[in-house]
Amino acid sequence: MKWRVILEFDPETRDWAVWCPELSGCVSAGETEEEALENIREAIALYLEPDHIELKSGTVLREVLVG
Repeated sequence: MKWRVILEFDPETRDWAVWCPELSGCVSAGETEEEALENIREAIALYLEPDHIELKSGTVLREVLVG
């Protein structure tokens, strides 16, 4: 799956900031552009990883399709 990411160079720290606009709060950084891209790939994978949910007895779990 492809995700748009935004890279921005910080001249003060000499690092690259990177974030994914479609995934609120999914950000990373790196010393090089390549490292920043590698780090955001990992951040996106972790962001999309489902959390374990403890459900009470009798709870109904459903999935919905959007779009």
